[in-house]
Amino acid sequence: MMAASVPRRVVLGLGPVNQQPRRRPTIKDVAAVAGVSRGTVSRVLNGGRLVSPDALAAVQDAIRSTGYQTNSHARSLVTGRSNSVAFLLTEPQHLLFEDPTFAILLRAAAEALGARGMPLLLMVAGTTDERRRITDYVGAGHVDGVLVVSSHAGSPIIPALLRKGLPVVACGAPLGLEDRVGFVEADDLGGARRMVQHLRERGRTRVATITGPLDTPGGRKRLEGYRLELGDDHDASLVAHGDYTRAGGEAAMRDLLARRPDLDGVFVASDLMAAGALAALAASGRRVPDDVAVGGFDDSGLAATLHPPLTTMRQPFDRIAQEMVRLLLEVVAGSEPAAITLPTTLVVRDST
Repeated sequence: MMAASVPRRVVLGLGPVNQQPRRRPTIKDVAAVAGVSRGTVSRVLNGGRLVSPDALAAVQDAIRSTGYQTNSHARSLVTGRSNSVAFLLTEPQHLLFEDPTFAILLRAAAEALGARGMPLLLMVAGTTDERRRITDYVGAGHVDGVLVVSSHAGSPIIPALLRKGLPVVACGAPLGLEDRVGFVEADDLGGARRMVQHLRERGRTRVATITGPLDTPGGRKRLEGYRLELGDDHDASLVAHGDYTRAGGEAAMRDLLARRPDLDGVFVASDLMAAGALAALAASGRRVPDDVAVGGFDDSGLAATLHPPLTTMRQPFDRIAQEMVRLLLEVVAGSEPAAITLPTTLVVRDST
């Protein structure tokens, strides 16, 4: 027979009798566990500058094992910073849920900041009123910097943030502001050239394209890559313009088929638009890839689920978000803005 367990004596409101409250771990505790100085721990907590990879890993492991948490309020009083960052999507709210690329970037940025003990605030500014409210809010000191996603040429949002003195890093080159704002981009031009080359290697001779919006860096550079790869074979009648939505891709594909029913390949500047293009091709009786080969751009998870599975150019979204966070925190710490271009990769599936 098992012995009856002896219940603990508890005084209501005081906790277990004779049990000492657990002391909150300090930077000193983290330093002791990691085998580094308190100064090294402090540098890790403030962005990791001038810390070796081994020391950084040791401190991060020690933070997890000790359960150390920063006192954000106390640090804010000392540094004058909020110790938080905004993720600002400059598109209508529905695209946050419709386009999977934004969710991937959001998750990866949140993870990168979480490793530094910093929260990420999601903000969407697709209208004039939203832009004004958000600019006023972040300009009041509620965040240390802003990650701007899907910037458009001529949009007032980035200049407004800069006037407020806020550090900004953009996803994609901020057209017209490249000399003032740091950014991280995929190789849109090179990726577009590689996709067109792939379609031509598959024997396609009348390759069309559905562009993204031409006031975005991806829209412009992917169209430029398409034109460069075709060279003298470029034909303006094979170009239709889209808006990075499924409906926009479907409408653009119908337009192309009406103008050029003889096309045998199409490079679509986003996977979401490619989903619409595939629907339009199916409705017209075209078989993919037998009659028309289709290539996309992104590989955000949607491409593999389409029918047929979509050949596309993979953007390194996790790496893009991580580098955006790193560059932004460097600007917050006083560094000059920097720019990074990351390579894309051809992923061949059944649509070509």
